[in-house]
Amino acid sequence: MAQDSHIIMGIHVDDRIKKASDIQEQLTAYGCNIKTRIGLHEVTGSFCAGYGLILLELVGGKKAADELAGKLNALEGVEVKLMTFDHA
Repeated sequence: MAQDSHIIMGIHVDDRIKKASDIQEQLTAYGCNIKTRIGLHEVTGSFCAGYGLILLELVGGKKAADELAGKLNALEGVEVKLMTFDHA
């Protein structure tokens, strides 16, 4: 039985506070395509970074992933990279 590809999206955000609502709007619109979501930002002692990284495991195919990536990349201060792992 062939398995679907694993599509992983990395979203780098330069200002989590200012960009959160715009990013969340797009993630909500594609909520049924998001299987796993992990948010990372640096926290040490009294420091909490304003920048961050969101990792998504996506379902629904490359077309949906490319659409979401395009919408997120259009936001100032947001950079998106996709990784696709195919199963032989």
